[in-house]
Amino acid sequence: MRIPPPSPVMPPAPGLSALEEVLRKDLERLEYPRRSWVLPRHTRAGQSVLDVLVIGGGQSGLAAAFGLMRERVTNLLVVDDCAQDLAGPWKTFARMHTLRTPKYLTGPDQNLPNLCFQTWYEAQHGEAAWAALERVPKELWADYLGWYRRTLGIPVRCHTRAGALSWSAEDACFLVPLTDTRPGGGTEVVFTRKVVLATGIDGSGRWEVPAVVADLPRELYAQTREDIDFEALRGKRLGVLGAGASAFDNASVALEHGAGEVHLFYRRKSLPTVNPYRWAEFVGFLKHHADLSDADRWRFIHRIIEMGQLPPADTFRRARAHPQFHLHAESPWLGAEAVGGQARVTTPHGTFTFDKLIVGSGTVTDLSLRPELANVFGDIALWRDRFTPPAGQSHADLLRHPYLGPGFELQEKQPGRAPHVSSIFNYTFGCLLSLGFGGASISGMKYSLPKLVAGVTKQLYLDDREAYFDSLLRYDEKEFEP
Repeated sequence: MRIPPPSPVMPPAPGLSALEEVLRKDLERLEYPRRSWVLPRHTRAGQSVLDVLVIGGGQSGLAAAFGLMRERVTNLLVVDDCAQDLAGPWKTFARMHTLRTPKYLTGPDQNLPNLCFQTWYEAQHGEAAWAALERVPKELWADYLGWYRRTLGIPVRCHTRAGALSWSAEDACFLVPLTDTRPGGGTEVVFTRKVVLATGIDGSGRWEVPAVVADLPRELYAQTREDIDFEALRGKRLGVLGAGASAFDNASVALEHGAGEVHLFYRRKSLPTVNPYRWAEFVGFLKHHADLSDADRWRFIHRIIEMGQLPPADTFRRARAHPQFHLHAESPWLGAEAVGGQARVTTPHGTFTFDKLIVGSGTVTDLSLRPELANVFGDIALWRDRFTPPAGQSHADLLRHPYLGPGFELQEKQPGRAPHVSSIFNYTFGCLLSLGFGGASISGMKYSLPKLVAGVTKQLYLDDREAYFDSLLRYDEKEFEP
C-alpha cells in the first residue's frame, strides 16, 4: 500500500523524518499485490457501503485497520468516542507510570522493523537511550500510536460513538448509527459489510461496580476507569477494592496526592506473586491456543484466571512506599452503607469508615451490556451455549465469553437463524477463552492480527465468489499474439 506524507502536529525530529521516508519505501517494496480487489457495494437507495467499520481507535483498532489496508481493503473507517490520539487508557485513566509489558514486545508493527516502537524511539533518542530504558512510559506509547496513525494515513473519525448495529438483509449490510459526542453533535447512519469491535479490555462487557457498592450515593465511590479528583482526596481516608494493578495504581496516586490513609482490600489469602501472563509469552500459546479442543482451551484459561493477575513489582513497591498504605487480605466487602456522609464497609474482619471508595475490581464479561450489540445479542453464541465445564471448574464470567470462530468472528447461537452475526469480529479482551491473547493485549498482537485480517478478507472474498468467478470467465487480457 502507498501511504501519504506524514502530517504531525509538530515538526518531527530529523531522525523521525528519515525513519518515515524509509518506512514509506519499505511499504512500497512490500506492496504486492497492488491492485484493488474488493467489489464496491451500494444500498438499494444508492448509499455507499463501507467494507469494514472498526469501532475503537486505540492500539487494536489502528493495527486492525492498517492490517486490512495492507491487504488492499481501503474502504474502511475507524471511529472512536475520544478526542484525537486519546483513545485507549494511556493519557486518560491509566495511572501507572509505564506499560506493564516488556519493552521489546512487538505487535502493531506487523513485522515491519521500521514501524516498531523501538525504531521510533531510537530515531528520536538514540540506541543508548533505548538500552537504558527499563519499560515504556505510557505517554510515549500513546505518542507512538498517534505517529502510527498519522504516518500510515489511517482514517479515524474521533468524537464518534457507534450505536446498536442493525442488519439489513435486503442490502446485505449493517446499519450503524454514529453520534458526534461533542456538544450539539448529531447522529448519522453509515452502512458497512463487516464490523470489527476493537473496544478494549471492557469491550465485551463493562467495568464492574459490585452490587454492594452500587447502591451508595454516587459521590462516595468511583471506578478506576473514571475521572477522579485526587487533589480533593488530600488528607482523606480511602478504601480501595481489588488487588490488581489498577487498584494499586489508584491507591498510589491518591497517596502521592496526600491522602491521609489508603486501605486496600482483596479476597485472596495472599497477593499473587507469579504472573501467568509471563508464562504465556511463547509461540505455542500465543499462536496456537485457538487450535486446542474446547476442553483444553477451557482448562488453560481457567487456570490462568485462577492464578490471578498480580500488581507488577514496581506498582506494588510504589504503593508500599507510603506508611499510610494498608493491605487487608481475605477481606471481601460484604456490605457498604452511607453513614453521615461517609461510606461504612463491612468485611469478615470488621467494619471500616471511609471518605471515599475506589473500586478496582476489573471488568465483567457480558455482551448484553454492549450498546453496539443490543439488536443482535440474542443470536450470538456464548461459551455456555457450546461447552459444559468439568466439575469444580465452572466460572460464570468465562461462560459468558463469546464463542468465536478462528478469525475472531462471532458465531450464531442457532445455526441458520442469524448468519450475519459472523460479519462482526470481536477483537476485544472477550476473545481470551476462544483465541487467547488477542484484542486489548499487546502480548498477543503479533499472532492475533493476521488471524483477524485473514478472517475479514476471507469473508469479503467468499461473499462475492460468484462475481469473482464471472470476472474470471470474462478475463481476456492477452499477453502476446501467437
